[in-house]
Amino acid sequence: MTAVQGTAVDIRTEDGIADAYLARPADGAAHPAVLLFMDAFGLRPQLRSMADRLAAEGYTVLVPNVFYRAGRAPLFDLPEFIDPGARPEIFERIMPVMQALTNERAMRDAGAYLRCLAESPAAADGPVALTGYCMGARLSLLTAGTYPERVAAAAGFHGGRLATDSPDSPHLVAGQVTAELYFGHADQDPSLPPEQIDRLEEALTAAGVRHRCEVYTGAPHGFTQRDTASYHQEGEERHWAALLDLLKRTF
Repeated sequence: MTAVQGTAVDIRTEDGIADAYLARPADGAAHPAVLLFMDAFGLRPQLRSMADRLAAEGYTVLVPNVFYRAGRAPLFDLPEFIDPGARPEIFERIMPVMQALTNERAMRDAGAYLRCLAESPAAADGPVALTGYCMGARLSLLTAGTYPERVAAAAGFHGGRLATDSPDSPHLVAGQVTAELYFGHADQDPSLPPEQIDRLEEALTAAGVRHRCEVYTGAPHGFTQRDTASYHQEGEERHWAALLDLLKRTF
């Protein structure tokens, strides 16, 4: 793998300044760009480590703090090992911040993140790829549908609320998606029950979107995150294989 250089960057959005982490191969060249959408626990060492791993594979990776309106990361005082079941107050702090990030705000921000990559000398010209985790999977799908001309591929892992009955459900953008999509669902995930998995699959198929959706048997919600009680090694390894395969095919 390639040596990696990681730096903190600030991104000007329509609503302020979003802090972010940019990881890239340390060779001075421009590389295909990946926009990585965080989970609800925010921009922290675990996500920087994931960005570094992608950068070592030859990609320039941007991880924005999508909660920047509430403050710079780290926004929450999280333990080194996150177990929401043992500390329910964690989500009591996180939920209001999540709810404040409406689709409209998130997609306005996504435009700024994509512009940041387009203007970065570390990112190669052309469309980018997306990957997202937990709530980030939702942002990945929405961004693919909102900026189809900028997105070549999009992935989401252990995403929740991807195909609800709500009029702003992410699956409703399927008709605008031109990228290839991949979703790795958590097994028996209350935030994405079987009816939503089926609804997402049906919407993508009806829209003619190139895609693959898989349920990772035995992998709980949050299975990719090594710093949480939900970590599942087999699921994480499967996720890396699927994500890297998608990137290699589309870049």
